[in-house]
Amino acid sequence: MIDVKQNNDEKHGSFEALIDGKKAGLMTYTWAGEDRFIIDHTEVEEAYNGKGVGKEMLIKAVEFARENGKKIIPLCPFAKATFQKNEDLRDVL
Repeated sequence: MIDVKQNNDEKHGSFEALIDGKKAGLMTYTWAGEDRFIIDHTEVEEAYNGKGVGKEMLIKAVEFARENGKKIIPLCPFAKATFQKNEDLRDVL
């Protein structure tokens, strides 16, 4: 199971994926005003490539945006491509 934890401060934040307590991936973002954040980087540890870690972190980011009335600007190529492939996530763009 992939556990995703969010860290957030006034300017930056991240979603960190853990599998069995080990770091599996990290997605970072930067706030762009009060109602938008920019996903600027996504990385997945090599051992966890192809296991859906990146998508799980993006889903957590989308849930956070929906729950808090925020919008996402996907500058990271992975996030941008995942939004293009998943129409059901685009409401937060």
